[in-house]
Amino acid sequence: MYTKLYFTLLLNVVCLIGSKAQDMDSLLNSVTTPKINYTTATFKSTHVLNGQSIERMMEGQLDVRIHHRFGTLNSGAYGLYGIDQSTVFLGLDYGIKDWIMVGIGHTPYEKTYTGYTKFSILRQSIGEKNMPVSLSLFWGTDIVTLKWTDPNRTNYNSSRLSYITQVLVARKFNDNFSLQLSPTYIHKNLVAEAIDPNDVYALGIGGRYKLSRRISVNAEYFYNVHPNLAGKTYNPNSLSFGFDIETGGHVFQIMLTNSQLMTERGFIDGTTGTWKNGDIHLGFNISRVFTLY
Repeated sequence: MYTKLYFTLLLNVVCLIGSKAQDMDSLLNSVTTPKINYTTATFKSTHVLNGQSIERMMEGQLDVRIHHRFGTLNSGAYGLYGIDQSTVFLGLDYGIKDWIMVGIGHTPYEKTYTGYTKFSILRQSIGEKNMPVSLSLFWGTDIVTLKWTDPNRTNYNSSRLSYITQVLVARKFNDNFSLQLSPTYIHKNLVAEAIDPNDVYALGIGGRYKLSRRISVNAEYFYNVHPNLAGKTYNPNSLSFGFDIETGGHVFQIMLTNSQLMTERGFIDGTTGTWKNGDIHLGFNISRVFTLY
């Protein structure tokens, strides 16, 4: 009888010690197991200003975008400092997965339709996985739908197409400051003149500095790397300054830029004005995000 009692007590003690040891192991594992902390909000929108940022829509999110650029400020009072001349871009961005986004858009410039996709390849992080930068890939296709200037000649639909490829590399240095580099390649199937290059190479740089919880100041510049062609005059580079203002599900971007066009092919290769001559456009982007599921 006593032997059975001792055995029962011993078994209970062993079980109790084992249970406590397991609890201690779980506690130690929760404390010592490294975790991956991903950087968020490197930029507040999928665009720095004119150009793409590394950000994309999360799975099930739809971003309805309206971009607007007025005419030049140096049009004076007669042109109401650009208000009388304006152009728009309407677009939809949708997150298929957290790492891939697709989008479509339209602008009156050459009655252009654009379709694009953005992949998140690397995410800046610390902890178990240290990654110093975030990296996204952007691919887009523009199609011009203007009527042919000479419908009697042989016209090819492929001549309407242009292709855009960008590698977007960004780092958020602290809670306030982010910087991005955007190497860009644009191929145009058809160019206006025989001397015009079909391939355009550019390097974009964009930055964001947060002034408060909901407001930041942004800057962006695209430098075009031009081939040395005799007799060829190139367009100016795109330079923009602006603000992000976040209000709930909206992000407003207000900017001054020498680029009135709003597709990558347009503002990188088609900018015609310069800041020096006062060819500055007031513009804004409106982003409204809806969570569909």
